[in-house]
Amino acid sequence: MPTSSKPLTSSTKSLPVVDLASLRSSARDAARIGAALDRACCEFGFFYVTGHGIDPALSARLMTLARKVFALPLEQKLAIAMPHGGRAWRGYFPIDGELTSGRPDRKEGIYFGTELGPDDARVRAGVPLHGMNLYPALSGFRDTLLTYMDEVTAVGQLLLSGIAVGLGLAPDYFLDRYTRAPTVLFRMFNYPPSTTGAHENELGVGAHTDYGLLTLLRQDEIGGLEVWHQDRWLSAPPVPDSFVCNVGDMLERLTAGRYVSALHRVRNVSTQDRVSMPLFLDPSFDAVLAPITPLAPDPSATGRQQRARRWDGTDLATVSGSYGDYLLSKVSKVFPQLRAEVL
Repeated sequence: MPTSSKPLTSSTKSLPVVDLASLRSSARDAARIGAALDRACCEFGFFYVTGHGIDPALSARLMTLARKVFALPLEQKLAIAMPHGGRAWRGYFPIDGELTSGRPDRKEGIYFGTELGPDDARVRAGVPLHGMNLYPALSGFRDTLLTYMDEVTAVGQLLLSGIAVGLGLAPDYFLDRYTRAPTVLFRMFNYPPSTTGAHENELGVGAHTDYGLLTLLRQDEIGGLEVWHQDRWLSAPPVPDSFVCNVGDMLERLTAGRYVSALHRVRNVSTQDRVSMPLFLDPSFDAVLAPITPLAPDPSATGRQQRARRWDGTDLATVSGSYGDYLLSKVSKVFPQLRAEVL
């Protein structure tokens, strides 16, 4: 895990930008877009997506609702605190309520996921991370949230089809094997203003990688996301009407390290609250993942450099069992008290 504080050396062009517009309307450009995604996933593990087709008004509406939620008095937010969500692992947590590498993050947030009623077989069986969401008492919140989640999930599935083509696979490779019934997790985070300016040790969320296949992040205009690349932190500043997307641990595992699940962190050094909304498109809970064969070798040394610095000491090549096993092993470290109560 990196500990240096080398100067940032990036601009909005540091991370690749991939326009999905033609991929949405026709498959004729799939090879070109797949190649662009392949390069981005190999070199950076991060990229911007434009041309995704989601109405900007929908994203803006949900961002406004998120700000309204975080502006509520603490006692109202605690009415939907995570302990009320039980095994579904949903709801609100306050600042310092989530840990990264055992250290409290300077953010508050709300966990959501696929809405499953009490009659769902997984809910009846008590499978963790499955169940109902907890919603704040704001008009239109639930409908806006669920619509947004559905649309972003569809963009994620489209991205996976492009990534499959870039790997020389059939477009439905991931859908057929891993994401027909995906694990979809959605978060709203609020990072309060920095208390110490640009101090290296004040982190909204510490350096980490994501667990699943793909993350699609909608961030506001404040900025603060940083990506570890070639021994330095690169800024991932806001790009209008885009998603910041990144490779997760399971996509690195499936590609045997060709793609890199890159370290990233958040430092809000502004004087304003920063709101971000990541959606995690992950394999089905019971999926067992093994490397895709055959794949071409990693065309750059970047992935090998990144893997040498795994933040948690995990060797993804040795991970076994289902995705659900891996996910639970990770999230239970993020909320140790909830782990003790629920798991």
